[in-house]
Amino acid sequence: MTLEEAIQTALDYEEKVRDVYIHARADAINDIGKRVFKALAKEEQGHVDYLYQKLAELQNTGRVTAGKIDSVIPTPAAIKAGVEKLENRLVSDDRDNEIRLLKKALQVEVETSDFYKKMVQELDPEGQKFFAPFLEIEEGHVMLVQAELDCVSGTGFWFDMQEFSLEM
Repeated sequence: MTLEEAIQTALDYEEKVRDVYIHARADAINDIGKRVFKALAKEEQGHVDYLYQKLAELQNTGRVTAGKIDSVIPTPAAIKAGVEKLENRLVSDDRDNEIRLLKKALQVEVETSDFYKKMVQELDPEGQKFFAPFLEIEEGHVMLVQAELDCVSGTGFWFDMQEFSLEM
């Protein structure tokens, strides 16, 4: 895959995940869920805009420079606090709806992260350098969505670590 093809494929992934968040925001019942989905949709739109700029740069100059990509992903402590607020405010109907939306978001985030992982492994050094920040950000999105899903669904896990034990 060429770098241009990789950027065009990345655009497909980013637009897909952005659209999932836009629809999730519209379908979310809970205000906190709506804000989370809005923030993630905005971040994904930033990725789309960045990729279009870099695609144009590549097409015009034959090269692409990796720039800084901002992320709204907060620290794990801030995520945990937000998820706890969400859990405390969700009623049963909200919880089922949020779980459905989060599962869909998790699916597309994992697919997108897997694509970037493949690009970082397979492209030439220029392409690897270009896609490495996207991989880091998308892995953060996967962690965020999984953390919210774990909390809302009541699994007792936080970032894949069991928060409590049933053993005495």
